[in-house]
Amino acid sequence: QVQLIESGGGLVQPGGSLRLSCACSGGTFSSYAMGWFRQAPGKDREFVAAASKRGDITRYADSVKGRFTISRDNAKNTVYLQMSSLKPEDTAVYYCAAKESDSTVLRRLGGDFWGKGTLVNVSS
Repeated sequence: QVQLIESGGGLVQPGGSLRLSCACSGGTFSSYAMGWFRQAPGKDREFVAAASKRGDITRYADSVKGRFTISRDNAKNTVYLQMSSLKPEDTAVYYCAAKESDSTVLRRLGGDFWGKGTLVNVSS
């Protein structure tokens, strides 16, 4: 049973930075494409970023490109999302996802496994 546990969310001022982490257990981490999605209040869940199994290919939503960076450490079974220049519209619950396929499919169809989410609140 694959478990994904997110951490690192919180309250941050506009223009600030946060780093989210997602620890994976119960599966072979390096066999999954990993990604981040988010869901703002009253909105559907949307894709944020994805990384290939080796982390050499990354994909981003246009809304976060140039501000967010996804990375993974296969030795630590952990994926990260470094967020900078945060805006109030980045406020959402952020979910980690794992896909037994490639990052393109993860982006299009979502994960096979999901974390429970961590709240990011960008507010002054």
